[in-house]
Amino acid sequence: MDQDTIEQAAKILKDARANHCRIDALPEGCRPQTIDDGYRLQAELVGLTGVRIVGWKIGSTNKRAQELVGTTEPFAARLLAPNFYHHPAMLDANAFFVRALEAEFAFRLGIDLPPTDAPYSREQTLEVVDALHPSIEISDSRYNDWSAVGAPSLIADNGNDGGFVLGNAVRDWRDSDLSTHAVSLILNGEVVAQGSGANVLADPILALQWFLNDRARRGDYLYAGQVITTGSCTNIVMAGSNDQVRADFGGFGVVELAFHE
Repeated sequence: MDQDTIEQAAKILKDARANHCRIDALPEGCRPQTIDDGYRLQAELVGLTGVRIVGWKIGSTNKRAQELVGTTEPFAARLLAPNFYHHPAMLDANAFFVRALEAEFAFRLGIDLPPTDAPYSREQTLEVVDALHPSIEISDSRYNDWSAVGAPSLIADNGNDGGFVLGNAVRDWRDSDLSTHAVSLILNGEVVAQGSGANVLADPILALQWFLNDRARRGDYLYAGQVITTGSCTNIVMAGSNDQVRADFGGFGVVELAFHE
């Protein structure tokens, strides 16, 4: 894609956000065909919105999700300040087209990470983390059927970003096996999904390691204080417009949010 085509597509997605409307797909003439084009378009879109980037999200961190969007690896997208909340949160249900709930392990970076050619090892990945946070992502989409548009178009629309609720920091977690750490998602007092960190590329640390190396390869500068959320530990649950939501991370605490009309 040339720059003019990228700008055309980014403006369409920006207008869909600004006008709170949905589209079937980007026009064929400016639709990204590759993952790289999807990322170039995502960066252009976020630049057009002019909002602050407070972190990153990782999507498609299990085989089922990858098969659904037609990719063989995860993808990354920006967490944007207007959509970032702290636990407990009260959210306007009408701000979302889709309220797809994902209980996720998130990590706050402790240092700046400029682009580098050297790959991050697991040990180096752990060293850059300041704190672990339980969290809930609310995935949304500007496409009428997000599962039909393919990974490049999903990446272009900032990876189905909607909202993100950050739980309290956990400092004493490094001796825990996150792959076996149980997580439950509770809707209106009823447990509706259960899982563990094993659902996130087998281990959330591996997901974070993938992200750091992928961003370094792509030349993105990461900043201390940014939050990286690593993908859903449970099956995705759809929330109604007045639902009460609670993600239970056991000894790591809980994250709560409520939707209202």
